[in-house]
Amino acid sequence: MSAPHLPKVAGIDPEVPVSAQTAAPLREIPAAPGAFIQDRLAGWVSDLTTLHELTERLAATATLDAALNELLHAGAALVGARRGLLVLERAGTTTPSTTLGLGLGPADLGHLETVERSATALGRVLDGPPDAADARDGIATPDLLGDQDLDPRHREVATRLGYAASYALPLASEGAGRLGGAVWFYDEPGEPSEKQRHLVGLYARYATEHLARLTELERARADIATVAEELLPSRLPRIPGVRLAARHRTGPQGGGDWYDALPLPDHALGLAVGSVGGSGPSAMAAMGRLRASLRAYAVMEGEDPVAVLSDLELLLRLTEPARTATALFAYCEPAARKVVLAGAGHTPPLVLGDRRCEYVETTLSAPLGMLACWEAPSVEFSPAPGETVLLYTDGLLRRTGDAMDRAFARLHSAAASVPKADRRDPAAVTDHVLRAMLPDGLDRSDSTEDVVVLAAHFD
Repeated sequence: MSAPHLPKVAGIDPEVPVSAQTAAPLREIPAAPGAFIQDRLAGWVSDLTTLHELTERLAATATLDAALNELLHAGAALVGARRGLLVLERAGTTTPSTTLGLGLGPADLGHLETVERSATALGRVLDGPPDAADARDGIATPDLLGDQDLDPRHREVATRLGYAASYALPLASEGAGRLGGAVWFYDEPGEPSEKQRHLVGLYARYATEHLARLTELERARADIATVAEELLPSRLPRIPGVRLAARHRTGPQGGGDWYDALPLPDHALGLAVGSVGGSGPSAMAAMGRLRASLRAYAVMEGEDPVAVLSDLELLLRLTEPARTATALFAYCEPAARKVVLAGAGHTPPLVLGDRRCEYVETTLSAPLGMLACWEAPSVEFSPAPGETVLLYTDGLLRRTGDAMDRAFARLHSAAASVPKADRRDPAAVTDHVLRAMLPDGLDRSDSTEDVVVLAAHFD
């Protein structure tokens, strides 16, 4: 007969032997297992926050130059450097390379260009195979002057400029390919940590995609500007008794503002400005057709500006019924100092001289394409010797950002403030007016408005 089993109490098996040894007292309280993980997570969050802020600042750039400057500064902050150099050159294109320095003057860049390209880390990331390890991780040179195999010219330039280490990284991504490379210089021997390399690598890949988009955008803008210039007069005519000057800038999407100046029989001169509704290639093509048509009508019946615009209205209504346009045409006889003009929904000219600065009173009329039959009376006036007639499009007024009444007052003030020494030079008049109206310049990329200014100075 077997012995009875002892009962189990609280899940303890009494048959299991119990150790007679006692545990040593705890001298230190061990850290919680999650503390290390929490520190790592806090570091990752901080790094991601920094990366997010830098990429947001880069994404806010609208021009290639601004993006390249932002990339150089952000990369220097990520790798802990003070100076840097960036080269943008896309393989297989005719686009010239772009070189930009951070903390380096023109003379410093000149010295760096004297070093053989293959002897520099930047040259190796630019010319090396796209799938090489350097194309992914970059090239660190922690002790440049301690390298016994360093190119003598490179050593001389590094000593002159005072840098002792460098880190070069290609600007490349799977979608955009390789666009160029960047290198950052250290004043003392050193190199970025593994974490810094990882962060700057992520940033550089994002920056490459952004740079590729901006490059294509600027190329498209340049093509649009070229087409717009080809659609406008290549040169202004020379007519005795009058001197001309014109300024024109096309918006980034391409617009329909235009001007023209053409010699007419009997030493007369035809001046025209106008604007086609809309933007883009369609508006530019319509602008070209409208300007060509006006030239033909001006040659046939330029002495009657109303007839010229009436013919233009009929053509626009028959061929492009869904489009509207504004136009102003002036028939000038410089010898007699006589100007006859008519406008269709266009802004009035401004006359500037030593004794007056005033708008020409024109009859209010609808733009072309809005009436079944357009006709408005013409206006005749006589500019005095030394006076300048200023024609312009409303894009000049809209680019100021002011309400139209304030913009007109601003234009009047800008014209009145032209120095007397410049009032006999139509080019100086237009430049002064543009500087006064648009202090930020004509080439602002955030403005969609075209600008046209045409000045005629009567001797």
